Amino acid sequence: MRMIDLRSDTITEPTTAMRKAMYNAEIGDDVFGEDPTVNRLEEMSAKLTGKEAALFVASGTMANLVSELAHCGRGDEMILGDQSHIFYYEQGGCAALGGIHPRTVPNQADGKIRIEDLDHAIREENVHFPVSRLIVLENTHNRCNGSPLGPSYMKKVGDFARETGLKLHVDGARIFNAAQALNVSVEELVVPADSVAFCLSKGLCAPAGSLVCGTEDFIRRARRCRKVVGGGMRQVGILAACGVVALNEMVERLHEDHENAHKLALGISGIKGLELDPSSVKTNIVFFDISKDGADAGLLVEMLEKEGVRVLALGSKSLRAVTHYKIGPKDIETTLKAISRAMVKL
Repeated sequence: MRMIDLRSDTITEPTTAMRKAMYNAEIGDDVFGEDPTVNRLEEMSAKLTGKEAALFVASGTMANLVSELAHCGRGDEMILGDQSHIFYYEQGGCAALGGIHPRTVPNQADGKIRIEDLDHAIREENVHFPVSRLIVLENTHNRCNGSPLGPSYMKKVGDFARETGLKLHVDGARIFNAAQALNVSVEELVVPADSVAFCLSKGLCAPAGSLVCGTEDFIRRARRCRKVVGGGMRQVGILAACGVVALNEMVERLHEDHENAHKLALGISGIKGLELDPSSVKTNIVFFDISKDGADAGLLVEMLEKEGVRVLALGSKSLRAVTHYKIGPKDIETTLKAISRAMVKL
């Protein structure tokens, strides 16, 4: 039985083109700056984001961490959303490894943070307080229905950061999904940002790797931070080759994932015992809740697993499904039938 795995868009496998690129990759020692494939990927990434330079790192968590370390010193504070991936899912690395204090403010339902909330969070000059250094936005916003943040909002926050003397980092793990959903370029979305990180392994099918982009001076600092957290890799062009293919071949098809997610959301919204507003689904992430009395998300996950469908439980009543390259329209139909059958039995 083929498994329809909707737990995340990280479960995709390298495409045939990626496997060939890995085999044929021209490689060198990246710590010495001598891996030509890594250098090519970094140049492509800087150009796509409109930044001066870029740095290839092992993961999205590492990309955010080295960005935080490059922007902030020990005892400094960064301001970020209370639903952000950095706050929820990155093990408090900013504090544990960097001595950086996270100051959370509310995320709105669409992933935005109100300017007034950012303003209230900035510390005044006082010996008792940490120094506010950094604002972090997430685009698309995972826990807020995969919502994309548009250029006008990004500009507002960027202008505010400059006015207040803070830096702006964008956790753009799925920034290409945001650009596709909004029909704008990635560069347009991150013009106001001092740094941006994006993943190659979320939706773009690469087996691993993320990029950090910013000014040349920032990337020099980030490169040192990458080294101290153990991220100095050697002949890593083998992985970077997949990233080159990902940027060349996998970005333009992301709208297919969004269309499949919308079909899934429409179907789920019509299943008795489940709650979902299809209009909340803007990209490839679908959250839905169980409203049926006595029903449990964990049990539904178990029942669907037996039917060849995997989704992720987030608590006792909430679930998440994420579409990606390995999921087609027929898989959506099969998934909806499986969910309908399970809900009758649940």
